[in-house]
Amino acid sequence: MKIGVIGGGAWGTALAQVAAHRGEPVLLWAREPEVVAGINANHENGLFLAGVPLSPAIRATGSLGDLAGVDALLVVAPAQHVRSVLAETAVGTTPLVLCAKGIEAGTRMLVGEVARAVHPQAPVAVLSGPTFAHEVAAGLPTAVTLAVRDAALGEALAARLAAPHFRPYASDDVIGAEIGGAVKNVLAIACGVVEGAGLGQNARAALIARGFAEMTRFGLARGARAETLAGLSGLGDLVLTCSSTSSRNFSLGVGLGRGRAAADLLADRRTVAEGAFTAPVLREAAAIAGVEMPVTDAVCRLLAGEPVDGVIGALLARPLRREGE
Repeated sequence: MKIGVIGGGAWGTALAQVAAHRGEPVLLWAREPEVVAGINANHENGLFLAGVPLSPAIRATGSLGDLAGVDALLVVAPAQHVRSVLAETAVGTTPLVLCAKGIEAGTRMLVGEVARAVHPQAPVAVLSGPTFAHEVAAGLPTAVTLAVRDAALGEALAARLAAPHFRPYASDDVIGAEIGGAVKNVLAIACGVVEGAGLGQNARAALIARGFAEMTRFGLARGARAETLAGLSGLGDLVLTCSSTSSRNFSLGVGLGRGRAAADLLADRRTVAEGAFTAPVLREAAAIAGVEMPVTDAVCRLLAGEPVDGVIGALLARPLRREGE
């Protein structure tokens, strides 16, 4: 199975490294000419994953047309750009493994729904879980959820992507895997705010737990299964991204907690903090579904420029209630 990768950022490059671990050829598309040149000439993505030697089996291209003929495409473009990139790519019935985490602004569609709208004949899988790109690329142990409704396709993809350090767990709950990855990005911003504002470890632990309750409520309302949300692509990813400055979303939250403006923080970034774009869309989708998500609402208010103390105070002043509500 020949693998193509759409997206030459850190995560796309790390997944290409995983797919090439047996020396099997991998074709990676990147928008940046310097990334293409660096991978082909020096076997390194110096822009997004500097210092990590890449397999010689990885070849980079700047032309989406070169991906014709691959057996599966890993789609690692940012969530807000998946539609436009897929619209430029000839896919047909080639399986799409979606590795972006987010909800499309305007349409409130999950990435899988976007992919099916653009290429209705292509089977869709979702790869999600607690994955920092630099650790995956360095060969450190990682486990992920690989969700796809076609069991045979899932087995073939898992066998192709599995490595001694990279373990995919099968699921057929595509919606659950997507929702976990999208919502955790927003909650990671909130946990970063706790860190930046110096609110302590107790507050962070409480926020993770209450945030997970929000994720579960929203996921169940959208047809996800509770066990998926409690697995690698939900709770596992949530714990990772709410605990480390290696998370772009957590780092954004730290800046917000210290009183910096969201516009300034986002302008400084070469890579994308998906949660900043997902938060307002998630709030809209939750309102339509009749799901209460106070932590998500607080993140939206902070991103809109409301003072940290006021937002936190309002969150803490909410009426007392039973746990589980």
